[in-house]
Amino acid sequence: MLDDAEPVIRTDPVMAELIERHDPYVEPDWDEFERLCISIINQQLSTASATAVRERVFELLRDEVTPETVLEAEDEALRAAGLSESKIEYMRNAARAFQENDYTRAGLADYSNDEVVDLLTEIKGVGEWTARMYLLFVLEREDVLPLGDLAIRRAIEDLYGDGAELSRAEMREIAERWRPYRSVATRYLWAEYESE
Repeated sequence: MLDDAEPVIRTDPVMAELIERHDPYVEPDWDEFERLCISIINQQLSTASATAVRERVFELLRDEVTPETVLEAEDEALRAAGLSESKIEYMRNAARAFQENDYTRAGLADYSNDEVVDLLTEIKGVGEWTARMYLLFVLEREDVLPLGDLAIRRAIEDLYGDGAELSRAEMREIAERWRPYRSVATRYLWAEYESE
């Protein structure tokens, strides 16, 4: 995807600079369920807080983050690792859903982005933001623009609006030049935001 995307998004001078500065594709090889758990952990937390909680939860589960280990873990231990009551419930809901359905790349290959969002948001605790993170990071769909993410909105405002507030319509217009690879551009926006 990156080889095809780079020439397209490089036509945007701002993106061309970000491509020179960042490599947003260096990350651990988490599986689908681990990724969904990470997205649940990340909900409404700063990057630093989310990373600290994720590390403690993964350590608690001995880096065996599966539906079974999540369901077997004790509430008290998960709370001590930094999960709220609601996030414990959401991770358990996700675990049960993964036991009942195939949410892997292969299992969702024939579903459109909107259909995947609809399926995932049936799981209590998985909202649209989490479902879009799943499309982007797990299913690696090429054209996802998660404007529900504060970091993405801030990065677009900083890079394209000199820090001034932009409407989502204005952001979508800016992102038109990245089609059909808005997911790739989004990764560069995150990398820039997190480097500040």
